[in-house]
Amino acid sequence: MERILLTTTSFQDTPGPHHDRLKEAGYEIVRERGPLPESRMLELVGDVDAFLCGDDAITRKVLEKALPRLKVISKYGIGLDKIDVNAATELKVPVTFCPGVNHTTVAEHTFGLLLAIYRQIVTECNHVKAGRWKRLTGHELMGKTIGIVGLGRIGREVALRARVFGMKVIAHDVYWDEAFAADNQVERAGSFDEIFSAADVVSLHTNLNDQTRGMVNADSIALMKPHAVLLNCARGELVDTSALVAALKENRIAGYGTDVLDQEPPPSDHPLFACENAVITPHIGSRTYESVVRQAGMAVDNLIAVLRGETPRAQANKID
Repeated sequence: MERILLTTTSFQDTPGPHHDRLKEAGYEIVRERGPLPESRMLELVGDVDAFLCGDDAITRKVLEKALPRLKVISKYGIGLDKIDVNAATELKVPVTFCPGVNHTTVAEHTFGLLLAIYRQIVTECNHVKAGRWKRLTGHELMGKTIGIVGLGRIGREVALRARVFGMKVIAHDVYWDEAFAADNQVERAGSFDEIFSAADVVSLHTNLNDQTRGMVNADSIALMKPHAVLLNCARGELVDTSALVAALKENRIAGYGTDVLDQEPPPSDHPLFACENAVITPHIGSRTYESVVRQAGMAVDNLIAVLRGETPRAQANKID
């Protein structure tokens, strides 16, 4: 019987047909609660045929120990920065993923964070529950400029929602969708710096790689308006945490809304926790009943297809 290491928690915690599909395939399931560090992955691999994973550390060392039995890595989601895809390709291990299943959900969460900051919803809720009828004054979204870093599937959904709110939209992406931009009045920014300096709201929707890691740093923050808000529903490592914390504490920007951190789960003394103008959620941007079922179904389909020698719905690497 083929053994599957299942680590993604939203897959496990959310009911739906993906559970039946996996059970009907007849695999033995080894369940863990990710995201797992390299050390734990090294303890678990070696006698499993497939990973159905979230943001676990799948390094070259993990892959080498997992062979020769490992046949496929099925990523639940789209971000591949925790997987050494180059090593997997070299070692001839297919890596599948799930594009196009969570863009609406993450875009909606982005605006949840923005509204929470602009209308001080979390602060006001805490006041009321503590018996304080303290009425703070917030801001409207209408008429503000949102700068979107990364105009892929999620970035485009954010742009659509921003236009409905009456916001001006500027964006920057290496791969520019001219037709979408023209149809939806999205202005192309010439550089990341232009986004940071021109926008009232900067929203990150780009992949994490060597070029984007730490792209929000002391220099880019210095370009931002004092009333600007930064949103991050992409990856925590896009942001230099120490530089951001300093800016938040000194009120050099107005707020930070994030669904991701540079350490997940974070330590109890993570420096962002001391920032009153930061709204933080625990990587739940794609965690809705609708999105989980779509992602999980695609991840299971991909896994089963590879194990059966068939073509998966989406594969990130090419195996010769």
